[in-house]
Amino acid sequence: MFTRSELEIKTIPELRDLCRRYGIKPTGSAAYKVSYMTSLMAFPQLALQQVREGRGLKSPGFSVIQFFEGVIDEINSPTDEQAALIKITLEGRRMAYPDRFDQENLLNLHKAKMHLEITVGLLS
Repeated sequence: MFTRSELEIKTIPELRDLCRRYGIKPTGSAAYKVSYMTSLMAFPQLALQQVREGRGLKSPGFSVIQFFEGVIDEINSPTDEQAALIKITLEGRRMAYPDRFDQENLLNLHKAKMHLEITVGLLS
């Protein structure tokens, strides 16, 4: 990601700003450039090693993905009339109260299903 030559030409404040930008702590004393440079050059490989070891962010198991798929099936698909109401809602048209609450709930349910489908697609 960062090369040694790319980092060597930077000043300590510039290196410190880079570390702050990415949330990286300098290795050793913050008074030396090499402390910042070491951290900036090493963090990509450390992050991937942590993923491979199952630390931090990790893929959920097959059973979790099946659970999400079950939730999507449980939500079901909208009827033609519900799909039409979702479309007109997305165009900014709102019903009068108290029907507006149910209209918003229908839209939120539709959005939740779409996000779950995207989630399953990303995790599969």
